[in-house]
Amino acid sequence: MERSPAPDVRLVPWSKDDFDLLVRHNAPEMTAHLGGPESDEKLLDRHRRYLGLEGSRSGWMFRIVAGPEESTAGIVGFWESTHHGEDIWEAGWGVLPESQGQGIAGAAVRLVVAAARATDTHRHLHAFPSVDNAASNGVCRGAGFVLLGDEEMEYPKGRWMRCNDWRIDLTRG
Repeated sequence: MERSPAPDVRLVPWSKDDFDLLVRHNAPEMTAHLGGPESDEKLLDRHRRYLGLEGSRSGWMFRIVAGPEESTAGIVGFWESTHHGEDIWEAGWGVLPESQGQGIAGAAVRLVVAAARATDTHRHLHAFPSVDNAASNGVCRGAGFVLLGDEEMEYPKGRWMRCNDWRIDLTRG
């Protein structure tokens, strides 16, 4: 388990018991910038993919825990992707409504940056929040990512959206 610079946020590797968190994360207010809620079948597929990342070299997904009670606060992770011909890590996250606005997402993303850096696999970690998602764009800025610009991206399949391309160089301390 990874500890954040702030002692109240930790990352716990995704487990078979975390499916309920994925269901909570699938709410309309949590998926507004991601094309909306997914079907039960797609959620099960996503859960299996998250479980398959553990111990592989293709990424990690985590449950975010926060506070002295170690309450579940959300989801964060990184996975392999290709962007403009470069093999990269891509990061994504979501913090539950009751845990938003407390700096939890920023602390969790900084921990994911450190975890991706520790793999010594890819030079860059990217995040692609919707241009309309002010909170996630702020998390990127605060975690040290550099805004490269915006572009049309397909997510989920069949749905195009305008995203910002944020990147952090993992070779820099």
